[in-house]
Amino acid sequence: MVRKMTRCLSLSPLGSKFDAFLFAPMGEDKNGMLLSVLTVLARFGIDPWLEAAELARLPEETATQRLTSFIAALPDAETVHPDPPRIAARLIALLPRVTFISAPSRGTAIGVNAANNSRSLIYMLCFSVAIVVLLFGVQSIVAGHPPSVRVHKPFSDVSGMRSGSTPNESNGYQP
Repeated sequence: MVRKMTRCLSLSPLGSKFDAFLFAPMGEDKNGMLLSVLTVLARFGIDPWLEAAELARLPEETATQRLTSFIAALPDAETVHPDPPRIAARLIALLPRVTFISAPSRGTAIGVNAANNSRSLIYMLCFSVAIVVLLFGVQSIVAGHPPSVRVHKPFSDVSGMRSGSTPNESNGYQP
């Protein structure tokens, strides 16, 4: 006995283009509960909309094998779902086929982010070089000019002093 599921609005920012696939009935579990692709993926802790998007990007045969593995991994799959590959093929046919232009792959998205990151890296590198040049310039200007105030060091030669004597006594100066 298969019960008809009530449709609801899509809960995903990916929209409702995967709803026909996600809400398609697969049969019942061993307790008579109606299973859909959404409920099966949720039982495995997988985001159903993200998985549907990924399956839509994959070649049909690869997507069918992947979905077959989920169906076959269900408890009591042999008795409840005797032909997982056939069920998976029927369900994969419900997915919208995604073209490269309409939905870029993860690799393409990473490539775009990498290009943005490269541009930021170049800006940061130029800024760092400018700071280093500025610091070296300031250092060379400061090092090229001797200090304008000379410090007088009256006790610079204290090696000839006797212990306990003042500097004037050690030089033989008597007031």
